[in-house]
Amino acid sequence: MNQRLHQAMAVARLQAVDVAARLAVDPKTVERWIRGRVPYPRHRWAVADLLRVDEADLWPDVEGGRRPLCGEIRAVYRHRHEVPRVVWHELFGSAQEEIGILTYSGLFLAEDPAVMRTIGERARAGVRVRILLGDSASAEVAARGIDECIGPEVMAARTKNALALFRPLVEVPGVELRVHRTVLYNSIYRADRQLMVNTHAYAVPAAKAPVTHFRIQEPEGAAAVYASSFERVWTGAEPVTG
Repeated sequence: MNQRLHQAMAVARLQAVDVAARLAVDPKTVERWIRGRVPYPRHRWAVADLLRVDEADLWPDVEGGRRPLCGEIRAVYRHRHEVPRVVWHELFGSAQEEIGILTYSGLFLAEDPAVMRTIGERARAGVRVRILLGDSASAEVAARGIDECIGPEVMAARTKNALALFRPLVEVPGVELRVHRTVLYNSIYRADRQLMVNTHAYAVPAAKAPVTHFRIQEPEGAAAVYASSFERVWTGAEPVTG
C-alpha cells in the first residue's frame, strides 16, 4: 500500500472519488494507486499538483519523468501538452492578487471553459487579471506562424480566435486585455508568485516545447526576470475594450 499517497489524500481531505473526478479517471484506478500501483507520469504529476506535494514525496523510487528541483523551480515538463489540465486549473484558481497571461494566442486556455470560468471567478473576487495576446496584423505574429511551420495566415487566425474567446472576460471588473507586437521568446502564465514559462523554439509548436514552473522567491532571481519581461510587454501593448 502507498501510505504516502494515502496520507497526502487524507491531509487534503480528498477521497479516491474526488481525485478521480479531478483527473478524469475511474475511481478504481485511484484505488489501485493507493494499493501500490505506480501511475503513468502524467497522472503522477497531476496527483502531486492536486495534493500540493512533490512527486518524489509520493513515489520516491520512481526515476525519470518530471524531476523535483530545488529553489525557484517547482517542476519542468518536456512539452506543454504534457502539463495536466488540473495544473492550469490549480494555478489560476490559487491566485489571490493577480493573474497574468502573455502569449500569442493561448487557445488551449481560451477553449477550456473551466479555466475561463476560474479566471472570471477570481476577477470577481478581486484578483487583477491581465491578458496579453499577439496583434493578429503584426509582423511578429506572422513571423511566429512561419517559425512554427503553420504559416502566417493560420497564426493570425489563431490570435483572432483567441481574442474573440478572451474578449468576454473584459466585461468582468478587474480584467484587462491588450494586444502586443512583441517578439516572444517565451509565453508566460502567472498567478501571484507562480509562473509557468513555455519556451519558444524555432520550428517547434509551443504545445511541443518545454514548460518550467517557477515560484518567485527573490527580486533578482530567475523567475523575477520573466515577471519583469511581462511588465515590459504590458507597458507597450494596446488596450482592447469590450
